[in-house]
Amino acid sequence: MAQMAEENLTYDQVAEAIIELGNRMIDDDESADVWEVASGIMAGAVQFWLYSRQPCDDPFCRACADISSPERRLAALLKETNNLGEESDYYCSASDTMTGTA
Repeated sequence: MAQMAEENLTYDQVAEAIIELGNRMIDDDESADVWEVASGIMAGAVQFWLYSRQPCDDPFCRACADISSPERRLAALLKETNNLGEESDYYCSASDTMTGTA
């Protein structure tokens, strides 16, 4: 039953669960460093993402072409990360340098 529930998780549910995990860790430990928690979460996410993008055994597989080498997997990861960062509600901050006001 637990496996079936895990299979039904959507992208948004997974993202929300990770956010809740980070918030819970910060709330449960007053000495926790927010940056350390965030970096640990990101390290785990990167490991899982790279694990999930292993190419198949066919070196000529068209579906795996974009992830057929470590460099290509990293480029795909960085592209996706960049897109997610730019789409984030937290991408821009009022405290950012070089921001103007009109």
